[in-house]
Amino acid sequence: MTQTITIIGGGLAGCEAAWQIANRGFQVRLYEMRPQHPTEAHITDRLAELVCSNSMGSTLPDRALGILKNELLRMGSLIINTAFRHALPAGSALAVGREEFAEDVTATIHGHPNIQVIRAEATEIPTGPTIIGTGPLTSSALTEKIQALTDQRHLYFYDAMAPIVMADSIDMTVAFRQSRYDKDSDLGHSAEDGAKDVEGDYINCPLNRAEYEAFVEAVIAAPKTELKDFEKELERYFEGCMPIEALASRGVQSLAFGPMRPVGLTDPRTGRRPYAVVQLRQDNVAGTLYNMVGFQTNMKWGAQEAVLRMIPGLQTAEFVRLGQMHRNTFINSPTLLQPTLQFRTREDLFFAGQITGTEGYVGSTMGGVIAGVNMVRWLQGQPLLHLPPTTMIGALLHYITHADAENFQPMKANMGLLPEMATPIRGKMNRYAAYAERAQQALEAYLQAEKFEVLTPAVVVAVPG
Repeated sequence: MTQTITIIGGGLAGCEAAWQIANRGFQVRLYEMRPQHPTEAHITDRLAELVCSNSMGSTLPDRALGILKNELLRMGSLIINTAFRHALPAGSALAVGREEFAEDVTATIHGHPNIQVIRAEATEIPTGPTIIGTGPLTSSALTEKIQALTDQRHLYFYDAMAPIVMADSIDMTVAFRQSRYDKDSDLGHSAEDGAKDVEGDYINCPLNRAEYEAFVEAVIAAPKTELKDFEKELERYFEGCMPIEALASRGVQSLAFGPMRPVGLTDPRTGRRPYAVVQLRQDNVAGTLYNMVGFQTNMKWGAQEAVLRMIPGLQTAEFVRLGQMHRNTFINSPTLLQPTLQFRTREDLFFAGQITGTEGYVGSTMGGVIAGVNMVRWLQGQPLLHLPPTTMIGALLHYITHADAENFQPMKANMGLLPEMATPIRGKMNRYAAYAERAQQALEAYLQAEKFEVLTPAVVVAVPG
């Protein structure tokens, strides 16, 4: 008798995993608690409901989300194919008709002979093969069980995220590398010196008094994202990790004594301590991404980019993630998961989707593909998929399972996750095109070596470009 796999969560990750498993001949029991137990964000009872934006990001083949979509199409993703079937005009982005998309996925899942959809809350983690794909709004009852499984220290309920910047977009004629009170560091380093070959663990963006006061004024004046009722406890939970606008409202000098304090630093251009400074800390092993230390914020994204570019050295910065604070439940994947999405201490348990720390719709879908396929491969005694880090899937999975566990935060697909080319390539667009070509070749070679079976949905739409 074929073994039944339990999947908890009827979002993008859960539906994708269910479809991948069911099409490989296994029975699936898919739990979705709506409509009996609604969430604070969902409106309908449909599976795969998109609750935030209706955009799945860029379709350009040399952009991070374009690469990721191409990889998922190559692996036969139900969700991405369905999204293209319901695409709306949006230039080089994949925007979808929310209702039509969700209705289509719901009909496909409910109509599959190997999938039983159970409209009930899962309050326990089942024994036997299980995938947890409950997303950022996991129910309280299941959250308690995940807490017990993972140890409460490794489960997070609210997300305070600082912006992340591409390292090569920082103007190093203004910014400088130096750690606080680092008397031995060479203060004159520029971008050409090589970020990984110089002393000083931080990149520092110095501000004079006029620049600082103008920045504080802009932070206070910028429009903010209104917290929903179920998110308002953030203000209580994050006294030690407050948004910069909350700190700025306490007085013009608050940021200068907080995340922008300049003590122990010397600006090599002046030989003096700056009036204020923004520090950026390396965020990935390759040194291509830098996190703005202590800069979590609720400024709206368009305004946020404009305000952050007032910081000297960041005028032309490329942000791969903007700051935000919102309700989110995610596990500390670096301590708990293998890159295969298998739980480290229980082989028949996998996690998928945003609960693992992959941001965004396409990242969630990716988790469903990998967890679903790997569950089947594990049950059949086959090697689990462990995609190379030169693919966007492999790079994203490597990041969430190898990031600094102490500072782990959710991450979306971005070009900074990919390993640098063996031979440096000048020009960002040339470099991105090379990354995309390498990713495609690496994925193809890997899937052929693994004899990966592609189970393609009825309609396949190639990514434009």
